[in-house]
Amino acid sequence: MMTPKQFLVQCAARNNAEWCAAMSRSHDLASEFEAQAWAASTRTPLYYPDAVTLIPGADPVALAARIDTAVPGASIKDSFADLDLTEAGFQVLFEAQWIHRPASAPIIPSGPAWHVAGDPDELRAWALAWDDGEGNAGLFRPELLDDPATFVLAGHSSGGRVIAGAVASRSDQVVGISNVFALDGGPEAAWPLVLDAVHRLFPTLPVVGYEHGDDLAAAVRHGFEPVGPLRIWLHG
Repeated sequence: MMTPKQFLVQCAARNNAEWCAAMSRSHDLASEFEAQAWAASTRTPLYYPDAVTLIPGADPVALAARIDTAVPGASIKDSFADLDLTEAGFQVLFEAQWIHRPASAPIIPSGPAWHVAGDPDELRAWALAWDDGEGNAGLFRPELLDDPATFVLAGHSSGGRVIAGAVASRSDQVVGISNVFALDGGPEAAWPLVLDAVHRLFPTLPVVGYEHGDDLAAAVRHGFEPVGPLRIWLHG
């Protein structure tokens, strides 16, 4: 029988896989959910894995066979940090922690005004702020706005400029948060705005995601609890 933390990790992994599937669809890339994992047979968008395990103990051989390892950059999100993919040619890129914040946790109202990006121009402004000059703002395409479970949260300065934000991905039992940023102050400045927005949009849903390093420490300071490890494996 699963412990509460194991259940949360499984919910978070499924939610994250659904977000990866939505991002892939926005790039016109097909993917498929099977019992052990979600996977895309062609290279997914930058920063997004080609597969996400959904249960502990997934078959590493079958998992690697579902993705394209011939093209550089293939990666797998080992949601339970329990696989050995070295024989399939993978190395650990980094380790992280799934995080959880209960719906009942107190919210500190944020300062900046925020809204959900609803048209391509708003999404582009958000993406440019998120990218901060790295040249990858095109990752977030207008097709993403058609996904009913995806909410691009944009915080604004008094002059209307996007200064912070995140992506919220709603599923049946949790809402997942990714791409958290603030132009000044980083996650420490972003989390109050993001949590205020998520609480107003989904007041009964716990919040999940994953972080590592300083970003994990910032999330913990804003009421998150680490609930289980994950690993990102990179081919070659």
